[in-house]
Amino acid sequence: MKAVTESFTLATKGKGTYEITGEVASLLKRSGITTGLATVFLQHTSASLVIYENADPTARADLHRFFEDLVPEDNPSLIHTAEGPDDSTSHLRMVLTRTSESIPVAVGRLQLGTWQGLYLFEHRSAPHRRTVTVSLLGL
Repeated sequence: MKAVTESFTLATKGKGTYEITGEVASLLKRSGITTGLATVFLQHTSASLVIYENADPTARADLHRFFEDLVPEDNPSLIHTAEGPDDSTSHLRMVLTRTSESIPVAVGRLQLGTWQGLYLFEHRSAPHRRTVTVSLLGL
């Protein structure tokens, strides 16, 4: 059994989804693990991870719009706004999604479906540097 943990940073340009499938796949390839599990963890409370459609960008546009409608920034009942109107909403959007994903590994590849990609979902309006930690366990 082999265990490898590595981190990388991603600079976002503000709200949106940023595909990180390639970075995680590269770490997996360098590890030499061919069968096991990849756990991807985001070390932040105002961004999240999602596995989502990666073929048609309009699917992600719909996701972005859905979250804007679901947790609007102009909600007057929100009180945690010390860092701006997207402060509380970014945390709420994070808890509705996830900060980690577990993906099986077989034949040296992430076992994502044909139209699946792994995305960092930035919930803040301003650019940020996000740290992603990947733990790989397997043979």
